[in-house]
Amino acid sequence: MTVKVEHMIMKKFNVFIDADACPVLIKDVIHSCSKEYHFEPIFVTSFAHASNTDQPGKWIMVDARPEEVDMYIHNHSKKNDIVVTQDHALASLLLPKGVYVVTPRGKHFQEDEMERVLHERYLSAKARRSGVHSKGPAKFTKEDAERFSTVFCEILSNVEGK
Repeated sequence: MTVKVEHMIMKKFNVFIDADACPVLIKDVIHSCSKEYHFEPIFVTSFAHASNTDQPGKWIMVDARPEEVDMYIHNHSKKNDIVVTQDHALASLLLPKGVYVVTPRGKHFQEDEMERVLHERYLSAKARRSGVHSKGPAKFTKEDAERFSTVFCEILSNVEGK
């Protein structure tokens, strides 16, 4: 009797985290989700922000030059990967590649909104250069972490189902 065994080929995806500006609470959510969805998160940080503590996941250290973390993530991500970052410019580079991008506050970027998002970012930077000072971002809250968890798990589920 011949038994035919079919091997299921799983599409591998990566989860990259811009760890320089990622709150600890979000890193904890990512670690929790990584167990549930069976992936190893890849935290990318510059030597300037490196921590001496042993933390789970894969940690990539890059030079401390500006945008070095962003360039690493951009150069190593591919379609259906997931990136956690609050960097709008990085998001605008990743979305056309088919990468899912979510902020630590749970904002899931969409390609059709990036022109507006980048324009608003430009106007804010222009106002700051002219001396206008804003209050800055609101304090990170538990609700932000819960929203991130919901959105992140939804993206993971969608990617896993592809």
